[in-house]
Amino acid sequence: MVRVMNLRDLEYVVAVANLTHFSRAAEYCNVSQPTLSLQIKKLEDELGVAIFERTNKQVFPTEAGLKIVQHARKILADTAQIKEIAKTAQDPFSGTFRLGAFPTLASYLFPSLVPILSKIMPLSRLVLLEEKSDTLKEMLKQGQIDATFLALPFEEDGFFVQHVFNDPFLIAVAQSHKLANRKSIDKSALLSERLLLLEEGHCLRDQALDLCQIMGSTNEPDFRATSLETLRQMVRANSGITIMPEIAINENKPDGISYIPFAEQVPFRSIVLVCRKSCARKPVFDQIVTSMLEWRETTPKA
Repeated sequence: MVRVMNLRDLEYVVAVANLTHFSRAAEYCNVSQPTLSLQIKKLEDELGVAIFERTNKQVFPTEAGLKIVQHARKILADTAQIKEIAKTAQDPFSGTFRLGAFPTLASYLFPSLVPILSKIMPLSRLVLLEEKSDTLKEMLKQGQIDATFLALPFEEDGFFVQHVFNDPFLIAVAQSHKLANRKSIDKSALLSERLLLLEEGHCLRDQALDLCQIMGSTNEPDFRATSLETLRQMVRANSGITIMPEIAINENKPDGISYIPFAEQVPFRSIVLVCRKSCARKPVFDQIVTSMLEWRETTPKA
């Protein structure tokens, strides 16, 4: 009798691929390790190929396994989408809505956004995720989140992309710094300054590096911060200067730092909200965009 592949088999395969460990994958799938291992072995026998290469220390997909895992993820995402469509057919504002944002935005946007979202969808369970931009893009593609905030550029097909606001950049210097009392600053004044940046993987780092090229300045190669708050501490200690997005600045909370706007051609990052065109929660997406535009018009800078 020919065995029929099922979704549970694909869940096991994806779990092992994600966690690179049979025991952790079994725990994640809430089954015993022998059960998970046996089901994957049966699937491999059915397909006639090894999906995973196993050693004493690690598990990783074979060449054929990588392609199988890729398709399994898509099938599971599509299945989840079918379930979501059915669940939200009568009321797209009910159920769970998963919203992402990257670290240099999430900490400053989410606290203001949550009350707005609670009014928009009082019957929904809101799940907020903070991840780096590349991770959020992949999660969105796989259907693991419903929408996410990103910074342009975003050039991929199959998505609704709506601009929600521009976030200007300012120069952050210690209040004891020679530039601290300036009302504005020309890019040429920063040529000899030690510019501190975030570690690789942050979109703000890439934007800052682009700005460095425009200014003709160089970044500090021996320091990489993991967060904007770390950068803020280093600037406060007068260890260098940095580029700070406006949304991360609270003028009502003195922090020993002077934030100086650029004199002309103010650089900024363009923040957009993105969702899949196939997403069943498009009405929620539209309402969030509308509410955010109203909020940005009526709320002064923090």
